[in-house]
Amino acid sequence: MELPVEKNEIYEMTIDALGSNGEGIGRIDGFAVFVEGALPGEVIRALIVNVKKSYGYGKLVEIVSKSPYRVEPCCPVAKTCGGCQLQHFSYEGQLAYKAKKVKDDLERIGGLKNIEDLPIFGMENPWRYRNKAQFPVGSGREGSTEIGFYAKRSHRIVDTQVCFLQNPVNDEIIAIVREFMEEYKISSYDEGKHKGLVRHILTRVGRNSGQIMVCVVINGKKLPYGEVLVERLRKINGVVSVVLNINKDQTNVILGKKVITLWGKSTIEDALGGIIFEISPLSFYQVNPVQTEVLYNKAVEMAGLKGDETVLDLYCGIGTISLFFAKKVKKVFGVEIVPEAIIDARKNAERNGIENASFEVGAAEEVIPRVFDEQGITANVIVVDPPRKGCEQVLLDTIATIAPEKLVYVSCNSATLARDVAILIERGFQVKDVQVVDQFPMTGHVESIILMTYCGSDGKE
Repeated sequence: MELPVEKNEIYEMTIDALGSNGEGIGRIDGFAVFVEGALPGEVIRALIVNVKKSYGYGKLVEIVSKSPYRVEPCCPVAKTCGGCQLQHFSYEGQLAYKAKKVKDDLERIGGLKNIEDLPIFGMENPWRYRNKAQFPVGSGREGSTEIGFYAKRSHRIVDTQVCFLQNPVNDEIIAIVREFMEEYKISSYDEGKHKGLVRHILTRVGRNSGQIMVCVVINGKKLPYGEVLVERLRKINGVVSVVLNINKDQTNVILGKKVITLWGKSTIEDALGGIIFEISPLSFYQVNPVQTEVLYNKAVEMAGLKGDETVLDLYCGIGTISLFFAKKVKKVFGVEIVPEAIIDARKNAERNGIENASFEVGAAEEVIPRVFDEQGITANVIVVDPPRKGCEQVLLDTIATIAPEKLVYVSCNSATLARDVAILIERGFQVKDVQVVDQFPMTGHVESIILMTYCGSDGKE
């Protein structure tokens, strides 16, 4: 079959969507072409640089017709750094596009009809919102220490002095670590050779508590002159924890399982919705606390709780959603596959005096069917907040078997959300409400919440 494009040729096209990494997507005779830096609605000319069987990649050569939402990025490395993808897209434009994408996915993949334009809850200030940063560490051409983020579609480090999505204190932390490593000749990790010591710098900042953790990930057993680094980091207001994470595996997984506390506490605390959470280096905790409160409060509000419900929280993490719901219902049962997260969830419940929430370790798609079969567990409300791949089929089947009055589905991927919604509709559920929350400004990602009710096989509530 002859393709409608050829490599090294220039073509004009209209961009009608964005890819998952923020690339513009246009079509030439139905053939999809991904073009980095292009925005929806723009007419562009692109040089084809790579051709696959069903899609290709182009390099932006000229913008023939510019989007009214195009702006100049504030970050000097925005075009090369992979940390965020949409600084050239005004925030107003991002919000409009993300709301439309959720709507389009629900109609195209989910089979829903005639959805009205969806409301989207954005940020008043969409900058400096992240409470967690993971900076890869490497060596420059002259042997200098490079700390920053990976370039787009590669593991080449873009050396970064300032990041406009991270808490400002990170700029100070990274400057101290960089100076320390160069002064004491501490080697950077070489991913290709699996040599060198310092792999990543991970930071966590409690938005409400002000507590800061600095975690140095190393390919070894100890950090030479670690006491010097501790002494320098302690001078930063708010730093209460400096830890080492040992990761000697030849992998692109950032954190190993062993954590050594160099100074201070092994965890930090933060609060969401009046609930205090204890967070370790290995804990999953939403990176945008401002929008997390919006997201979880919307989920609780959409559930329309009366106070006598039993809630199943699947993919519960360290219990954030569980504890939000526990304040409003009779009982919450949470499931999470990461053991450390369940330990944290139990501690968080105890710390906040919440006695009506219990947690179990395991894959939700395995635990819930077993508990349902063994104990005949029932629930008025089920909450799911799965990873980007969505829910496993066996879990969707079990949800349908339990047949809760209400299902609250929180998702960071509207395509897999729509796929699962279509399956659940076939099993007797109806969509009652959809909300969109922008959890990740300047990126192509967005959170959605769908409320579904069980209507039975006859489709009647």
